[in-house]
Amino acid sequence: MTSNTTKPTFGEGDATLQAIGGLEGLNKLVRTFYRLMADTPAYRPLFDMHPQPVDTSIDKLILFLHGWMGGERMYAAKYGQIALPRAHAHLDVNDAERLMWLNCMNDALVECGYDDDLRDYLISALSVPAGRIQQVSQAQRQNNA
Repeated sequence: MTSNTTKPTFGEGDATLQAIGGLEGLNKLVRTFYRLMADTPAYRPLFDMHPQPVDTSIDKLILFLHGWMGGERMYAAKYGQIALPRAHAHLDVNDAERLMWLNCMNDALVECGYDDDLRDYLISALSVPAGRIQQVSQAQRQNNA
């Protein structure tokens, strides 16, 4: 019998949250993400979509991702339930904005020093809700036209 010492699979339980470094790592990642969004001209249009100051947006993303990554569902406890696509329906999100968000998150993951496996998993996993946000946003634009 051989022992299996492989690390937990991302997306199972809180494996993703643990790989990111728990709440402390998540805090660092999201703050890096928002700093890059504000300071990088290619990402600045995303930053400008957020209410200012962005402190509440930062807090909401940290708490949402904590639950999304398998941890305690802290967002709902503080802000109530959320349906991501509906919560972003007022924004005009097309391919450019969706890709901008994912690229900015990828850059934040790189800057924070996460390994390629975690980064690839997260960008792939985050592309699903990002795609739904885009679909709902575009449907909202068509309904208002």
